[in-house]
Amino acid sequence: MDRSGGRARHSGDLIATLSGRSPARNLHSDVLWELGYAIVSSQYPQGSILPPDSELLERFGVSRTVLREALKTLAAKGLIEARARIGTRVLPRERWNLFDADVLAWHFELGPDITFLRSLAEVRIGIEIEAAALAAERASPDQVEQLLDWVEHMAQAETPADFARFDLQFHRVLAEASGNPFMASISALVEMALTAAFTISSPVNDPAALAVTVGVHRRIAEAISSRNPVAARAAMRDAISQGFDRAAGRMEAAPR
Repeated sequence: MDRSGGRARHSGDLIATLSGRSPARNLHSDVLWELGYAIVSSQYPQGSILPPDSELLERFGVSRTVLREALKTLAAKGLIEARARIGTRVLPRERWNLFDADVLAWHFELGPDITFLRSLAEVRIGIEIEAAALAAERASPDQVEQLLDWVEHMAQAETPADFARFDLQFHRVLAEASGNPFMASISALVEMALTAAFTISSPVNDPAALAVTVGVHRRIAEAISSRNPVAARAAMRDAISQGFDRAAGRMEAAPR
């Protein structure tokens, strides 16, 4: 089987590991990842027609059923559309589901570039600051205790992977504490943003950055504990902005 999507496969495994999931590994997922990455990376440009099934079957060495299921999954993510007598066309980027974990991972494998990270941060600010405010009004005592516990885990993390996992758990509990079920729909976006921070610039290896990051998360938890939505909003905005600034700074400083 062609392995052009190996880097995207690695990114997906990394996200799954940090999230506590077991990454799926089978013929369907391999074909899905390789085709999806090929589309997002413009190997198959927007508006182009994918090769015929016969060519894809030869390339991947899988059954027609496996290929069709992978194509159906890509269509569900908004990347392609099959038309009779025309073929399977790659849809414009504005049709893609950018909140989908796989689509985010394929974009991340292209860099990520600073514009992509900034877009992630802007969407998180637009949603998560309100989640923090709602949590300040609705969180149960148990959820408040969990948030404070995850902050302490972050403070004691010894590896970047542990820190990223604890950070993600903090944001998951906060989304649940908001009492709004739609907040869970951004979990893939948060996972990708935190994976980017983990990959590019973890604060664990910088004591000053670690103190700042833990401190701002403690401010969020304490604002929720004290039922202060205004302070929770402000602290969440700072947390997201600081994470973006740290990753962007590392990217700008890296040799080109």
